[in-house]
Amino acid sequence: MGFLLMRFSDVWELRVLHAVSFFLMYLMTLIGNFLIVIVTTLDKNLDTPMYFFLRNLSMLDACYISVTVPNSCVNSLLDSNAISKLGCVAQVFLVVFFVYVELLFLTIMAHDRYVAICQPLHYSVIMNTRVCVQMTLASILSGLVYSGFYTGYTFRLPFCHSKIIHQFFCDIPSLLKLSCSNTFSNEMIILASSLGIGGGCFIFIIRSYIHIFSTVLKFPSGADRTKAFSTCIPHILVVSIFLSSGIYVYLRPSAISATIQNMVFSIFYSIIPPLFNPIIYSLRNEQIKCAIRKITQKLF
Repeated sequence: MGFLLMRFSDVWELRVLHAVSFFLMYLMTLIGNFLIVIVTTLDKNLDTPMYFFLRNLSMLDACYISVTVPNSCVNSLLDSNAISKLGCVAQVFLVVFFVYVELLFLTIMAHDRYVAICQPLHYSVIMNTRVCVQMTLASILSGLVYSGFYTGYTFRLPFCHSKIIHQFFCDIPSLLKLSCSNTFSNEMIILASSLGIGGGCFIFIIRSYIHIFSTVLKFPSGADRTKAFSTCIPHILVVSIFLSSGIYVYLRPSAISATIQNMVFSIFYSIIPPLFNPIIYSLRNEQIKCAIRKITQKLF
């Protein structure tokens, strides 16, 4: 009634190393993201749309990494790597939901930077509080519908080839390889949604940054240009890693045998973005560093 997740190694010492390294990354991710949430909530100077979405992204990342990493650490240390069918359903639903909403949040943040840099006089009107809340709620609600459909359509399949999922968490491409029925429609849905939603968001983000860079290059060289580039380039890096690794794992034909390479690439869309988002946005952002210093001085 359940499945067996794949471990990175059968050697005990390597399993301990994997568990420790994953736990440290998990701890750093939680600390970094919760720090951004606390700072952007307490400092009234950061009450802007940009930091509103950054706070939402940080909360999302903390939840996203909590779906897969703790369970993987426990499985590495224990002899049992089993997961119940209900647990697998929950993992698939939550992973799809968080990936979908994260992609929309990154797209909205690109739009926010586009309006702030290219249309600064209309920024407060276009990105007002009501619009920001509506976009956030729309992303969450559509994510629930999308992940619910995706999960239900996957688990309608019978799984009889094997119970071993060649991944450190339950994901749809690995589950499709276990099905003994025709998975063509599932693969077409993955392809259509990846090209439609993922490709659409990517095109929108690229279009936004083309306008941003064309506007920034018109600035006189100095602090304004440097600030604009330092804000946008980290965002592009996160989006590129997130999309490229996710596309590689999800768009590979199910006939191709799963290898350790798939598990490594899964790290790049399930662990790296939540880990690096707070590092990029806090270390390269003077307003957040200043807010952290002020809060630290008040506390100590």
